[in-house]
Amino acid sequence: MAGRFTGRVAFVTGGSRGIGKGIVELFAEEGAKVALIDMNEDALSETTSELKEKGFEVYSKVANVVEPEQVENAVKEVYETFGSVDILVNNAGVIRDNMLFKMTDSDWQTVMDVHLKGSFNSARAVQKYMVEKKYGRIINISSTSALGNRGQANYAAAKAGLQGFTKTLAFELGKYGITSNSVAPGFIETEMTRETATRIGISFETLIEASLSQIPAGRAGKPADIANAVAFFADEKSSFINGQVIYVAGGPKC
Repeated sequence: MAGRFTGRVAFVTGGSRGIGKGIVELFAEEGAKVALIDMNEDALSETTSELKEKGFEVYSKVANVVEPEQVENAVKEVYETFGSVDILVNNAGVIRDNMLFKMTDSDWQTVMDVHLKGSFNSARAVQKYMVEKKYGRIINISSTSALGNRGQANYAAAKAGLQGFTKTLAFELGKYGITSNSVAPGFIETEMTRETATRIGISFETLIEASLSQIPAGRAGKPADIANAVAFFADEKSSFINGQVIYVAGGPKC
């Protein structure tokens, strides 16, 4: 039976691990041809092999979203390989957490570059193909940290910026049949949150337990939870949902 994304091509940045991998897997399982770029060559190779072993059509390439030429080339290759670029998920991200007085220029700029410049580069690269086709779905991965989070001045500012970016794209691209929306995850069990536990000197289990007390749903999130929200925005039937942010955090955020 055909999936809801059969005939579509999904391009996911940072698609080799965690949330990105979960998104790629869902699109592939639902019939899409998938393209993923990442800086982690080993993880990218492993994820690509896993997908191909399952019989999915996959394009993958080591590329840095901060470098516009690398993104442009990857998107062009995807278009030439699959004949379309229908869905973009700006997922690539990094953290450089620190309190403001200890945060370095590099901590700040690296996070801004990957999240904001990277998303700009990718959206600019795909939009010309989407405009020509009069169809597209752009989904930017924000975070509940966009509402403010201790030790994350850089990350919070970048993720809040992504929400403004999302809404502006909705205004500019909506008339071409392209919607732009954002998914803002709460606490999700991924390699990134595991690295956070290591950085602050506690076990991953302890971090999860501490987070659960703040989650009304009583459990931590999984990459699949975010993938399901992304798929909702990416669905052809969601054409009248545009410029929105959905918080996927097991409870309300304000």
